[in-house]
Amino acid sequence: MAAEQTEAPDNTAVRTALWRAMHVQVDPAPHVLADETGLHLAGPDDDWRRRPDMDPHATRGFRAAIVARARFVEDLIVQQVDRGVTQYVILGAGLDTFAQRRPEVASRLRVFEVDQPGPQAWKRRRLVELGYGIPDWLHLVPVDFEASEDWLKKLAAAGFDASRPAVIVSTGVTMYLTKDATAATLRQISGLATGSTLAMTFLLPIELLDDADRPGLRASKEGAQASGTPFISFYTPPEMLALAREAGFEDARHVSGDSLSERYFADRTDGLRPSGGEDLLLATT
Repeated sequence: MAAEQTEAPDNTAVRTALWRAMHVQVDPAPHVLADETGLHLAGPDDDWRRRPDMDPHATRGFRAAIVARARFVEDLIVQQVDRGVTQYVILGAGLDTFAQRRPEVASRLRVFEVDQPGPQAWKRRRLVELGYGIPDWLHLVPVDFEASEDWLKKLAAAGFDASRPAVIVSTGVTMYLTKDATAATLRQISGLATGSTLAMTFLLPIELLDDADRPGLRASKEGAQASGTPFISFYTPPEMLALAREAGFEDARHVSGDSLSERYFADRTDGLRPSGGEDLLLATT
């Protein structure tokens, strides 16, 4: 039997993990999210903080936005677990570290991390190497999206019960997909058990951003293009809500980046605030 192929996670997944760690290492307490586990998984060179995309001042807004969305998702998970939901699906999991950092919550769930086979095999190896292991409630589900594999079928094979409610999260993914592909994913999720919840991020068109946030989005877009993973889809909030409702969600809500800023950063005295440009769809079946 051929050995499982592994390949390092993409630049975006690593950058996101490093920004979460930067928040802990550079920004004063209280921290919106304390996550240096992704840094340990990524295992970058010792001089990683001197990378241009880690400049502490230039990336303040980006890392604040990353930890804000991650904190929002974790608060949602805790809320749903308290309601009795027992399944959590992470689409495009990358270097997500919820299972390692919050085992007291995660162990009350069946956690399904869905990702491309190569990077996921790499992550599996790193979890074992670093002593985290793969507990029996954590399921790493490899899905070759480029070969159009059906992720729901793969989930079912890994033990996901489509008759029971779940939380499904997709952060930092929709900008890389066609709108048709995102609509198809929404249709699949809307068919899950009643009481399931979806949290999905999306990028706003640049004309909806404040002047101060536009250069950052342009730089992100250029960086994504240069690394071979271009941004191809942007949505106005009404457009994303319409897409969700057309897919079958009766309850679809827009969660703005500004509302996350108010929720998690309003009392800070250091001026740290998330940059604008990424909002969330929160929808329930």
